[in-house]
Amino acid sequence: MENLNRKTVAILATNGFEESELSEPKQALENAGADVHIVSLKSGNIKAWKNGNWSNSYQVDKTLDEVSQANYNGLVLPGGVINPDTLRNDKNAVDFVKSFFENHKPVAAICHAPWLLAEAGVLEGRNVTSYCSIKTDIINAGANWTDEEVVVDAGLVTSRNPEDLPAFNAKLVEEIYEGKHEEQTA
Repeated sequence: MENLNRKTVAILATNGFEESELSEPKQALENAGADVHIVSLKSGNIKAWKNGNWSNSYQVDKTLDEVSQANYNGLVLPGGVINPDTLRNDKNAVDFVKSFFENHKPVAAICHAPWLLAEAGVLEGRNVTSYCSIKTDIINAGANWTDEEVVVDAGLVTSRNPEDLPAFNAKLVEEIYEGKHEEQTA
């Protein structure tokens, strides 16, 4: 397993994130030795979504106005429907996402999170997957969409849903370990 000591990863989320899509990547990254920060729009707690209902609250470590991509080696974007839809309407969140691509850093997005990638304008010509209901949005943003459990394209890791988390987490850790990818551009 890759050793992510001295690597710091941001998980960008707000209320309504799919719980397993935040908790399981966070655990995988921490198990590999990374420091992981939950970054959100406001300080305090954010509430998870699980099985069609509100679930646990998670402590926000940093707010968007306290951080920049320079603080991190990579970015994780959990899905859920509410979470990415809220974030893609926040200019600072979209700019934060785009800045990882501008600096060639790994980004991992699962389920509905590729909506944020579409909003950031970083999908043109990229190979990705997502939750099936947003396939047309992702194609319209210029991506090459395929129905696979995990798709990796030069530092960009995407998966479809929580069932894909084992493959998603393995590739996420691998891409963070590898570091910057020159082909990872905005």
